Amino acid sequence: MNDGTPCGSWPSPIDADGVAGGLAAPTWPAVLGEEVWWTEPRPAEGGRVTLCRSRLDDPAARPQEMLPGPWNVRSRVHEYGGRPYTLVAAAAGTSVVFAEFADQRLYLWRPGDDPEPLSPEPPEPAALRYVEPVLSPGGSEVWCVREHHTGPAPTDLRRSIVAVPLDGSAAGDPAAVREVASGHRFLTCPRICPDGRRLSWIGWDHPDMPWDSTVLHVAELGPDGRVAGAPRTVAGGPGVSVVQAEWADAGTLYCVADPSGWWNPYRISAAADGTWGAPQPAAAAEEEFGGPLWQLGYTWLAVPSGGPVAAVHGRATSALGRIDPATGTVADADTPHTEWSGRLVAGGAAGDTLIGLAAAPDIAPEIVAVGPGGSWRSLSAPERHRARDAAAPGGGARTGGGAGAAARTAAPDAARDYLPVPRPRVFTGPGGREVHANLYPPRNPHAGPAPGERPPYAVWAHGGPTGRAPMIHDPAVAYFTSRGIGVVEVNYGGSTGFGRSYRERLRENWGVVDVEDCVAAAHALAEEGLADPARIAIRGGSAGGWTAAAALAFTDVFACAAILYPIVDLAGWRTGETHDFESQYLESLVGPWPEAARRYAERSPANSAGAISAPFVLMQGREDAICPPAQAERFLRRVGGVPHAYLAFDGEQHGFRRKETVRAALEAELSLYARVFGFATDAAHLELAP
Repeated sequence: MNDGTPCGSWPSPIDADGVAGGLAAPTWPAVLGEEVWWTEPRPAEGGRVTLCRSRLDDPAARPQEMLPGPWNVRSRVHEYGGRPYTLVAAAAGTSVVFAEFADQRLYLWRPGDDPEPLSPEPPEPAALRYVEPVLSPGGSEVWCVREHHTGPAPTDLRRSIVAVPLDGSAAGDPAAVREVASGHRFLTCPRICPDGRRLSWIGWDHPDMPWDSTVLHVAELGPDGRVAGAPRTVAGGPGVSVVQAEWADAGTLYCVADPSGWWNPYRISAAADGTWGAPQPAAAAEEEFGGPLWQLGYTWLAVPSGGPVAAVHGRATSALGRIDPATGTVADADTPHTEWSGRLVAGGAAGDTLIGLAAAPDIAPEIVAVGPGGSWRSLSAPERHRARDAAAPGGGARTGGGAGAAARTAAPDAARDYLPVPRPRVFTGPGGREVHANLYPPRNPHAGPAPGERPPYAVWAHGGPTGRAPMIHDPAVAYFTSRGIGVVEVNYGGSTGFGRSYRERLRENWGVVDVEDCVAAAHALAEEGLADPARIAIRGGSAGGWTAAAALAFTDVFACAAILYPIVDLAGWRTGETHDFESQYLESLVGPWPEAARRYAERSPANSAGAISAPFVLMQGREDAICPPAQAERFLRRVGGVPHAYLAFDGEQHGFRRKETVRAALEAELSLYARVFGFATDAAHLELAP
């Protein structure tokens, strides 16, 4: 239906305030007995992260928000954090050990009481950080990865796996925290085998990133709970990325690794003499059973005590399946979800219920429990469920696609007809290479393009750059598409989900391949008549902000850009302007430093900012330790007379979490498009300078 309203001005019930308030996606599920817990952000409470709980044994259970403000369950290890808590069984009920964002200490919390510190107060604010806690063999300690900042530089630090007593003795005595294992710059995935006699963990060192090369270690534990003897390397090595490992029994370890070029599950067995055999495929396929370790604690693989190994897997999209141990085939759960995240755990009375984080184009991320017979229900949105009577574990084929209630799991009924209907696309890039993307055409039941009008489009470049844009319900996408602005999310070369060869297209080509692939998507949409070639924007945050800035500096394809918390000066970022985790990332993305210094200079948008002729808005968190404001401000000082705006937000780090920030950022972006593309909007006016 066309009411004569120009694209961009279509009336929509999906407003910036609603989008900002609804960005409360649950994550990090954990299970203890019949209880399922998860974390959930609160944008309206300054972006803090709380804990929620439901039950598996009560179909009528409503999700409950458990942890009151101002407590904020969030780790800063690697700045990106990871799984920040674990559950502890106690006579009085379930307790929780969690990392508090404000001071980064570990706390023990018994619901009904105030949290009590377990780890010592750091000598400097947030100098001791913890992530991925697990209970010790005897249950008297929590073992976790600790990041100890020892000096003023971001790289002045040391990481180790440490044991923190649960009795609180370390809160006032740092010596009560003992080191369990170390030996690498980076450590993750501490796992204790069922009989408590072995510990496994993953490590890697600069300049590798965890998707480049990692190793999986196993060590014997002595009766004192300390590593006895030298650890054995049982998987991984140069050119192989191990991203997860889980114990099935005292002598069997499952891991996710990519020696074939795809992250697949492998089984590793110990011999009677303590030696370990070579990893054997548990399921072999040209698809991904793992992903990049941007946060610590991802679990794509679960080893239930009462059933076969389960895995999140797929190619571009992902499903949840159970692996037949005899054949290696995977039977997928029959649910309406088309995307499962690496947040998979198993539990329940029989140990065979799978709990994960799932979504779809019309379902926002939610915590879902899947029974062995195929029945499923949403725990964070309990009104959504379906019971099934299925004979086989996992059921049918892949579909393709309370108080303190948790995240909004779908648009309100009044807005559902305004959600875009996305479809996957494969565009053709330079040299005929494939470029994967998710296309979200404009959709509004009461408006459409006028005769002869082509809608404007925004090309979205995801962060990472080693990452992927999943095709799921995203209220920020719907904010634009419901107003008549199409969105195409480009999974440019370098993205995950398509095998190692696809993600390694970006090696020494960052700022080239990613920009070319975004340009290819823009050209294709224009040539197909789907988009107005004069009204195509580019937008991205973090590494996507780099791509957006580079596209403005080095091409003339895009009419404007929204650049969020970007990298814009490679040399500065490589020589101390970012955190330790990514401090040598550019060795693979751009080239060795300082040998490739000229390449760093030539590709940096900050050094070509004066050539930019398209308007843009740049938005930045003032407390960003990953892409600091100094980068954005250096870029802006070199911009010529092009109209632009700079919005810097107090209290924000890398990525925006506060409701008022998200609202302001969305309205600023829409206001920019209105000015450049020539339509009216009621969004807050964005002042452009000069």
